[in-house]
Amino acid sequence: MASKALRVVVEKAVPAARRQALTLTDAAADRIRHLLQMRQRSFLRLGVKARGCNGLSYTLNYADEKGKFDELVEDRGVKILIEPKALMHVIGTKMDFVDDKLRSEFIFINPNSKGQCGCGESFMTSSARGSKQDSS
Repeated sequence: MASKALRVVVEKAVPAARRQALTLTDAAADRIRHLLQMRQRSFLRLGVKARGCNGLSYTLNYADEKGKFDELVEDRGVKILIEPKALMHVIGTKMDFVDDKLRSEFIFINPNSKGQCGCGESFMTSSARGSKQDSS
């Protein structure tokens, strides 16, 4: 009984661990690290932009400092900033880097994606779909 009471106290005192908004594969982390070192920058900033056949497209830019509302993700020794308007579209996403004979690109495995265009350039989430319908 005492151990059960102690467990309840500990659970209330220690906040639940928060999941990262974005995770990286080793290949993605290595490529980002290389790019940041080449450009002598501190961060890579991930955002989304309204474009393409399916509504949203990922954007990646270099950044020297964290914006006031940016979400900072540190994974595998790499720091990525997520723009506030992109956060709800990328939560739970895994970022990978593929380099083969046909392509050399970052790819996003996004559990929030409800559809992609045929070329893979844009995607849609339920949040994006709702706001798109609201603006019609």
